[in-house]
Amino acid sequence: MMRQLFRTVLALAYFAAGVIHIIAPRPFLSIMPDWVPVPEAVVFWTGIAEIAGAAGLLQSHSASLRRAAAIGLALYAVCVFPANINHFMLDMARPDNGAGFGYHVPRMFIQPLLVWLALWAGHVTEWPFRTQGT
Repeated sequence: MMRQLFRTVLALAYFAAGVIHIIAPRPFLSIMPDWVPVPEAVVFWTGIAEIAGAAGLLQSHSASLRRAAAIGLALYAVCVFPANINHFMLDMARPDNGAGFGYHVPRMFIQPLLVWLALWAGHVTEWPFRTQGT
């Protein structure tokens, strides 16, 4: 029951983020590292990936699709981590420190949690919880 709740909440969050990536890309473009080619396309396709991952995560009739979506969202969270680090560095270089440590430090710790949450909610891992018979 708890896993289904977290799966639904995570899917809704990724869906919302995906829509925002597509309809309002400017904030995401502003934190994109300089080495990323074609940043507009990257932001657009990351939005599509978030929406597709959210839809896949909600699949109750296809465990393999749900697991694939969970792995995809976990990999996505790893892949966008450089943009989070870049955002942190850009903000800290500003005279007013932008969003500041109170925003960026928790965000750095939340990213690995999102990786795990996608994998756990999608039934890819049971860690750290044990199921009966294990």
